Amino acid sequence: MEALAQRLSHLDSHVEGALRVVMFYDTLMRRRVDLPALARASANLAECVAGIRLHDKGKVIRYAPDGRPAPEPAKPASTTVPITLDGEEIGTVWLERAVTPSSLDDVVLDRLAIASAAVVERYGPARTTMADPALVELVISADSDEAGRNRALRLLGFAADQPVRVAAVRSELPLDRVGGLVCPAGPVKAAPLDGVGVILATTLDAERFPAGVHAGIGATGSPERSWCQARTALRFATRRQPVVHHHELGSLALLAEVRRDALRGNADVVAIARLAGSPDDLETLDTYCATGSLRQASERLHLHHSSVARRLERIGQALGIELTEPTGLTRARLALTAWRLLDD
Repeated sequence: MEALAQRLSHLDSHVEGALRVVMFYDTLMRRRVDLPALARASANLAECVAGIRLHDKGKVIRYAPDGRPAPEPAKPASTTVPITLDGEEIGTVWLERAVTPSSLDDVVLDRLAIASAAVVERYGPARTTMADPALVELVISADSDEAGRNRALRLLGFAADQPVRVAAVRSELPLDRVGGLVCPAGPVKAAPLDGVGVILATTLDAERFPAGVHAGIGATGSPERSWCQARTALRFATRRQPVVHHHELGSLALLAEVRRDALRGNADVVAIARLAGSPDDLETLDTYCATGSLRQASERLHLHHSSVARRLERIGQALGIELTEPTGLTRARLALTAWRLLDD
């Protein structure tokens, strides 16, 4: 290894030096070294302090050219390169030079970053949140056998005895960011599938979903059943209630099993569809259905109760439903929910 790790300052040409750097890291990877060994060898090769940092736990590895851990404080990094895995930045590598960077520093850091990602992937579950969609599909598909599902879970970094929660997500934010927020401490993986984001996690904190994200959360249990529940719960998510737990739907979940043509042909649903042309009326009805109280609806809408009462009377006449009666309020709630289910 010492013979291969010739000092960069002694290399005859940039091309020859680059090839030797590539050969150097190829040899290290064949020897299946760990991150400290990578940093130590890189420091020796570059004749300056080399560092590796992983974002997940803030772990920092720094070695000096003599092979010893570099003393603090660290010098400013002269060149820094991100470590990426599955398209996500999981850390950085750098060199700390007191003089002008070498012409081969970029090559060294590029190979060090690639090698670091390979080590992270090899030794334990990858720290990246994004996952191979094919593996995620194996986990949540009802067509997967138990052996294939368990193998996919292991490859994704989940232990056999760990319960896995599943969430179905619609978000303009990157899935890896959403996954990291709702499960900051435990294993979590995310992938897009059939137009919906899938998040697999050992725990899910529903309060940590960012604003603007709609999510349905399945119950703990078999991942394929939890995914089905999560997809159903997502259909019930609204701006007012963006995160829905399947177990909180109760009998409302039965609406998701009704055929679309049956929903579309229902007179109450048709009336709600007509009402949707007036956003103010639709918001008033939605707020009243959510609270069941004229006073509370007025407070949420920031309107006088008499104004809300007049609006509800007009809406009730348009729907052909007496909204002040318990039966009428139930009809309006069901019709409003069914209308939303038609728009996935």
